[in-house]
Amino acid sequence: MNFYDFEAERLDGTPESMGKYRGKTIIVVNTASKCGLTPQYEGLESLYKTYKEQGLVVLGFPCNQFGNQEPGSASDIQEFCQVNYGVSFPMFAKIDVNGSDAHPIFKYLKSELSGLLGGKIKWNFTKFVIDKTGKPVKRFAPTTEPSGMEEFIQKII
Repeated sequence: MNFYDFEAERLDGTPESMGKYRGKTIIVVNTASKCGLTPQYEGLESLYKTYKEQGLVVLGFPCNQFGNQEPGSASDIQEFCQVNYGVSFPMFAKIDVNGSDAHPIFKYLKSELSGLLGGKIKWNFTKFVIDKTGKPVKRFAPTTEPSGMEEFIQKII
């Protein structure tokens, strides 16, 4: 399997192939609207705006598995992200990232970059970086601010 072989549903319900992002540097992040780390949306949006012309894309995947911090509907999530943080990067439908119902994208990313907890996601805003060939190359902890990823992004973009 390759990252580009996967598909996910956008917030509006339309399916989207990850093949659409072939040749781009990708940040995949599980998000939540009611988390202490939620202000990272601002940093993620800043990275996206700064580097999108050079081929960076951020893909946000809302998840309600950590402390019930993403309880809203797809329209609630969309409105929250746009009104509070001006999010313009692609956002996808709410998913699970751990357990038997974990989305295949996250099962794949966890198997490629296992992290400190082995095959689990620790919390909201775990960030995976995928290079232009579709290979997962780096995993950043939830507490790593997006600005702390910038030097790495600059090197691989």
